[in-house]
Amino acid sequence: MKVPSTRLAALSQEQLNSWAIQAKKRAQIGRLPDYIPRLSEVEPDGFAVQIRRIDGQIYTVGDLTLSFPLMSAIKPFILLYLLEHLGEKWVFSRVGMEPSDRPFNSLEQLQADGGFPRNPMINSGAIALSSFLPGDTGASRCENLRLWLNQQANCQLFLDKLMLDSVRSLPNERNLAIVTELASAGYLQLPEVTALDTYNRVCCLSGTVADLARLGMLLASPNNQFLSHHLKLVNTLIGTCGLYELSKRFAAEVGIPTKSGVSGVLLSVIPAEGAIACYSPPLDKTGNSVGGLFLLEKLAQTTDLSEFD
Repeated sequence: MKVPSTRLAALSQEQLNSWAIQAKKRAQIGRLPDYIPRLSEVEPDGFAVQIRRIDGQIYTVGDLTLSFPLMSAIKPFILLYLLEHLGEKWVFSRVGMEPSDRPFNSLEQLQADGGFPRNPMINSGAIALSSFLPGDTGASRCENLRLWLNQQANCQLFLDKLMLDSVRSLPNERNLAIVTELASAGYLQLPEVTALDTYNRVCCLSGTVADLARLGMLLASPNNQFLSHHLKLVNTLIGTCGLYELSKRFAAEVGIPTKSGVSGVLLSVIPAEGAIACYSPPLDKTGNSVGGLFLLEKLAQTTDLSEFD
C-alpha cells in the first residue's frame, strides 16, 4: 500500500488558486450540452474545486455553494453498491470490463457486442446495472442508492426534480434504443420504461463539490467499509473507462483515474492519497469538462499523481 498523502502533500493552496484562474479561462473554449435544456442554461463561468487528503487536509477554490447533478459521475457508485451487495461474479456476468473507443451513448458499440454492455462507465452498462438496484419503482431504487451513499460518505445528495423534468422533456433516442437492445439481449431486470426511469433519476442525484469529494474518499481511503478488491475494481474501471474515448490517452498522459459527467463534473481518485472533485460546466467534444481536465493536467505535472507510471 502506498504511504498516505505523500504526493498530494506537495500541493499548495496558492498553486491551486493559480491553476483555477487558468482553468476558468481555458473553459471558455468549451460548450454547454444542448440535449438537456436545464444544463444548457447554467452559468458557464461557474467553478468549484475541492481536494481532500486522507489525512484530513482539504483544499478548496471557487463557489462551494454551487450544486449540480452528478450525471455519469454516479456510475462508479452504482457499480460499488452492486459489488458490495451482489458480488463480483454476479456483476460481471451482466456487464463487461473492457474500454470502448466510441461515445458514452454508443448504440453501435452495444450492438457490436451482442447486447452485452462493454463496461459500467458508459450508458449501456450503467443502465443495465441500475435496473438491479433494490426497490419496486424507479423512485424507490434511486432513493435506496441515495440514502446508502449519504450514509457511507456523510454527504447530502438530493434528487434534483427540476433537472429530472428537464431530462424527460426531450426524448433521448439513443438511450431508448440502448434500453431496447439490453432488454432484447436479456441484460435488464426491469421493464424498459422502469429501467430508463431508474437510470434518469440516479443521474439526477445532485450535490456540491464537497459532496462529490466525500464520495471520492469512499474509493480513495483504505478502510474496512468495503472489500479492498471491490475498491480496486472500481478504481481500475474509472481509470480505463471513466472519460469514454478519451480514457486511454488521458491515462497515458495524465494518469489520474477520473470519471466525468455531462453537467461538467469530474471526480478523480488517488488510492491511499485522496480525492479531487471539480465542477466547470463547459465541455469538450467527448463530453468532458474542459476546465476540469486542464486543472488535473496541472496537478499531475506538479505532484506526480499518475497511477500508471
